[in-house]
Amino acid sequence: MTQDDDELDSLVRKRIRALRVAQGWSLEELAGRARLSQSTLSRIENGQRRLALDSLVTLARALGTTLDQLVETASDDVVIGPVIDSAHGMMRWPVKSDPGVTVVRQRMTEPPPDNPSRMRAHPGREWLVVLSGTAILMLGHRRFRIETNQAAEFPTMLPHAIGAEGGPCDILGIFDRDARRGHQRGDNERGASRPSL
Repeated sequence: MTQDDDELDSLVRKRIRALRVAQGWSLEELAGRARLSQSTLSRIENGQRRLALDSLVTLARALGTTLDQLVETASDDVVIGPVIDSAHGMMRWPVKSDPGVTVVRQRMTEPPPDNPSRMRAHPGREWLVVLSGTAILMLGHRRFRIETNQAAEFPTMLPHAIGAEGGPCDILGIFDRDARRGHQRGDNERGASRPSL
């Protein structure tokens, strides 16, 4: 085994124990859920038993995670720098743990469109957090007022639009892969005439 292999082995064992403890489970409880003996699980956590693929798959499932997440290597890229999109007046942060998720910070200055035909609907899911000011979320025929430090989550298949109320507001938008694609298509079709989430 190389040093990298030893480090990954140790990391996986620590993750198994940490996930078990976070669930509030004893060795006995996780062993029962994973259909392993308590002594086998104890030896896996303590490094006294070889990590076998079949045991890792079973443990990952019992712990509510995936094998990939259980054995992924630690990344040196803890701090993520923004990608500046000056054409749309926003900064984006790609979320590395899920390449389909994008985080966007944007300053909204205009109210949302009052014309339902200007609302978007597309596959996906969005989350937004208001960092400062007050945002208005139009969702179908409903109007939601979102204050500083409040958040909203919604399926993007509902027609929606976001804007500011009573002055500028800064928001953090989080898009899954489908929602991001829907907005990119919308920007391209409109010629990216105004910044939007």
